[in-house]
Amino acid sequence: MLVGRLENIASYRRLVEHYSLRLCVLYFLGYEADEDLPWHSTISRTRQLYPATIFEHLFDHVFAQCVAAGLVAGDTQAMDSVPVKARASLNSLRSKQPPLAPPTHLASQPSTPLAPVHHSQTAPAHQLHREAARQAKRRTEAGSLGAQHAKAKLLSNKTHYSPTDPEARIFVKPGKVRALNLPLQFGVDTAAGVISHIQADFADGRDSAHLPALVQGLRARFTANDLTLRELVADTGYSTGFNYALLEHCHIKPWIPAFGAYKPEVTGFTYAPAQDTYGCPAGKLLRFRAYRVTEDGNWSKLYRATYQDCQRCPLRATCVSGAQYKQLIGSAFDAVYRRAGHWQRARARQRMRRVRQRTVEPVFSHLLHQYGQRRVGTKGQAAAHKAMLLSAIPYNLRKLLRHQPK
Repeated sequence: MLVGRLENIASYRRLVEHYSLRLCVLYFLGYEADEDLPWHSTISRTRQLYPATIFEHLFDHVFAQCVAAGLVAGDTQAMDSVPVKARASLNSLRSKQPPLAPPTHLASQPSTPLAPVHHSQTAPAHQLHREAARQAKRRTEAGSLGAQHAKAKLLSNKTHYSPTDPEARIFVKPGKVRALNLPLQFGVDTAAGVISHIQADFADGRDSAHLPALVQGLRARFTANDLTLRELVADTGYSTGFNYALLEHCHIKPWIPAFGAYKPEVTGFTYAPAQDTYGCPAGKLLRFRAYRVTEDGNWSKLYRATYQDCQRCPLRATCVSGAQYKQLIGSAFDAVYRRAGHWQRARARQRMRRVRQRTVEPVFSHLLHQYGQRRVGTKGQAAAHKAMLLSAIPYNLRKLLRHQPK
């Protein structure tokens, strides 16, 4: 399996056929020239029986060799994700709820009643059967086209699933084709482009939800190799207040642009950090009232003025309009957002963005086109995790073999 990934052969049938004629590979694997290789089904079953810890142990072993060779600095890591096609198609989707049964008074009636036929004009039996078959075919085609159009409009992970691979999710992103995917999350060291972490996740979650697991895996691997993670570079998809607070707690500088929904300032209102209040244009205070959880799981803070202040305010018609009092909703991690944005100046942020692009983009391009990750040939998130580890190991091996120590 490892040698197959080195030469971009993901099919086990092709693997056995190709390597039965390669003497160098047979010698490396310990087979004689006239000895038969195992069946492709044997390789597939063996991969299923091996736990993911074996693949992770091999990945850690190769990564440690890269560290010993001086290919890994460890201080700055770039994060990104790429959707990988699952082993299932949108045509396999089924509704999670059973279809409603037709009413009893309509169940026995045909969907398209046939025209009455007079006994005096009765056609031969074979013509009647042929006409009935044509009408049934037209009804079937119309029903299938209608079902396809309805499915294209109503596809959702909340209402549909794939029985072929229940862990594959519908991936929806602007500019991307809607398909069943398993996202590949990975981290790359900025020194020489060595993959430092890789994992498979579900496509119905945001990238920001996977960042804590990525940081945990990175820190554990770096601790085992006496490395210290100091800076993390990622795109806006990983930006949340919780992630900023987590990285700050771990003493990691986050080079992650703030999400567009976050507004550091409210026009016309002045924020007082010491009192945790907002001052309105009329000089009244909006005090903190309660915490709220948004639909995407982020924590927010509710600030509200009193009813009496808004009712007597001369700016009520333009400020509050139909409401009884003015209220503002801010982020619960506003202080963390402000600290992260304070040192992320425009020039430094642009420089780190270029660092991320030249670090991660060649990696996932190689994984997709040269290491068999254009499509996951397995079913399930655990099996996809093994396949992605099996692609990252030979990538790091080639980095190690091409390294010329000074």
